[in-house]
Amino acid sequence: MKAVRGRESTVRLGVLGCADIAWRRVLPAAVDNPRTELVAIASRDPEKARRFAERFDCDAVTGYERLLEREDLDAVYIPLPVALRREWVARALTRDLHVLSEKPLTTDHAGAAELVDLAKSRGRVLRENFGFLHHSQQSRVGEMLDSGAIGRVCSVDSEFGVPRRPDHDIRYDPALGGGALLDVGVYPLRLAQYFLGTELRVRGAVLRHDPDRGVDVGGSVLLADAHGASARLAFGIGVQYRNSYAIWGTGGTLSVDRAFTPPAEMRPVLRLREGQGEETIEVEADHQFANVLGDFATAIEFGERPGVPEAILDLARLLDGVRRAAGEP
Repeated sequence: MKAVRGRESTVRLGVLGCADIAWRRVLPAAVDNPRTELVAIASRDPEKARRFAERFDCDAVTGYERLLEREDLDAVYIPLPVALRREWVARALTRDLHVLSEKPLTTDHAGAAELVDLAKSRGRVLRENFGFLHHSQQSRVGEMLDSGAIGRVCSVDSEFGVPRRPDHDIRYDPALGGGALLDVGVYPLRLAQYFLGTELRVRGAVLRHDPDRGVDVGGSVLLADAHGASARLAFGIGVQYRNSYAIWGTGGTLSVDRAFTPPAEMRPVLRLREGQGEETIEVEADHQFANVLGDFATAIEFGERPGVPEAILDLARLLDGVRRAAGEP
């Protein structure tokens, strides 16, 4: 890391892959963030790498391995398709680089456990890029729950669905780990895990498939813990846009309409219902991806927070459980 007098250290960051989320969200945040210095971006396509590098004023590299061989990096961000992440996260960790991976980390619990163990053995930070967890909206909801605003939490309902993607989109490619569960389904699953804890078990699941493409395009999941708290989750690709959650408690309901992808300039609104009354609460605008990068840099400099690796493994366990409950191999 580059030490700057009077300030926190700066993480020198490389990028493996020219994904849309990198172009639209993460790399603009990295360029503007004083905690990160964007050094280089790699693609198998030289033209893609050049286009990204020109926009974000960094080096273009052809080939992922060539980027990992550089000596001027502290960490890498990996927005590759999910089926490729296990290999390239492992290679990066083996080069003693910290890793921020798109979510989920990989396709199953076995792969996630392998990578978490490797990160621990190398003393590296390994993170999944769940931006919504780092937005002030999420913090405000947590504060309200802790204060007893809706009493004891009984259940969480959440939906995340997006319209149909272009036919060539990687979400429709089974070889690359496509499908709605690993694309949009992970968001409500991670949300339920965040609010209800690590004792959740899958009590039922349905996955809807596109037989022509060989991937799931939607589904529903029921989770519950040992104390009776539950989560009802729905997700899909090729559906009306939904991006919300509601938390139902013994004394009220708290709902969020732009749960997972609030734009940086947006002031999100929470709705608190108690009895016959309703209160709207406006939250300050926030840049969740800037916060992700800042927290990643802090973990690299000062050490990982307790529970982060375990949360990665627990989400992977839930994903495996959803597939089993839905009758998947």
